[in-house]
Amino acid sequence: VQLVESGGGSVHTGDSLRLSCVAHTDTFDSYGMGWFRQAPGKERKFVAAINWNGRTTYDDTVKGRFTVSRDNGKNTGFLQMNALRPEDTAIYYCAVSTGGDPRYRTTYDYWGQGTQVTVSS
Repeated sequence: VQLVESGGGSVHTGDSLRLSCVAHTDTFDSYGMGWFRQAPGKERKFVAAINWNGRTTYDDTVKGRFTVSRDNGKNTGFLQMNALRPEDTAIYYCAVSTGGDPRYRTTYDYWGQGTQVTVSS
């Protein structure tokens, strides 16, 4: 499965961005999708996830600001990021899995190439 992310960029504190992740597969609706981020010099961390039937999970650092969604008809997942902060600066990755705890990197089978998000104060 090939995943292609887009939508990153450079913004200021309080701004919004919407990341997209297109999955090149005929069975997208059977996958859960997760979003992770990796800041310079730090490990890749869980951000949010949406499973095959729409159930969502969020890290506490983004609850109330980020929204994860999917459009199975377009094989695409989304991460709407509002009220961005400098600490949200990272490379954001999408990934898909066939099951398991969505918060763990090892759950995921395929990863995108990442898209840079930079938030300045």
